[in-house]
Amino acid sequence: MMRGKTIIVTGANSGIGKATTVELLRRGGRVIMACRDMKRTEEAAQEIRLETGPDSGELLIKCLDLASLKSVHSFCEDIIKEEPRIDVLINNAGIYQCPYTRTEDGFEMQFGVNHLGHFLLTHLLLDLLKRSAPSRVVVVSSKLYKYGEIDFDDLDSERRYDKAFAYGRSKLANLLFTCELARRLEGTGVAVNALTPGIVRTNLGRHVNIPLLAKPLWELASRAFFKSPEEGAQTSVYLACSPDVEEVQGKCFADCQEQKLLPKATDQEVARKLWDISEVMVGITM
Repeated sequence: MMRGKTIIVTGANSGIGKATTVELLRRGGRVIMACRDMKRTEEAAQEIRLETGPDSGELLIKCLDLASLKSVHSFCEDIIKEEPRIDVLINNAGIYQCPYTRTEDGFEMQFGVNHLGHFLLTHLLLDLLKRSAPSRVVVVSSKLYKYGEIDFDDLDSERRYDKAFAYGRSKLANLLFTCELARRLEGTGVAVNALTPGIVRTNLGRHVNIPLLAKPLWELASRAFFKSPEEGAQTSVYLACSPDVEEVQGKCFADCQEQKLLPKATDQEVARKLWDISEVMVGITM
């Protein structure tokens, strides 16, 4: 049960994030939906309240645009001012294989939202998470990290942009971030772990072009072989709630089981370098 605990879920108005929010509310948690589109989020919140009923936990919504460092700062300032504790931060939001675009601050969109936005968000909330210990950070990655590489000479894809490669790189960055954050938080009481949810039926793939004639077959295949959002959310909920992982640090899970990652996702030297460069990119001065 999560009664008395406060959880932030980014990207909580659809897909895995919405399903995660529903499950945590049913367990009595107090959930803050951190999302960019407030109209969609309010509609999703109404649906969630109807689904979970009056005996569930408290649900709040707050504006967070991970493509804007200003928005991340503003969100965190409000959280620190208003919340005495944060028990779980779930870095769930993501963008998948979008055309080449840039964030408000000029970063390639997938790397900027999926990695840098969450990197800054977590950094700004770290002191509150430490004061709330035992607390947890949950990072949603993807098995597509296997197809990504960290090119420190072209993190913004200025020389070449392949939307699938860029997504894989952002998800690899999530795992390297988890690795380094876990190392830095050893002994603080803040548990940090990642997960890969598998192939889930969500709107994450809205930028993927499927031929019109193939769409009915695609819909049929997705319902037959893809996980539902509720199934895809189970590992997020497990890492947020389960006492089995209270002292587990820096691991990656799938289907609520620890997974073995490729060496490039746990390379400590690359993880440290990515951390240092990410600090510079988001303007963190120590």
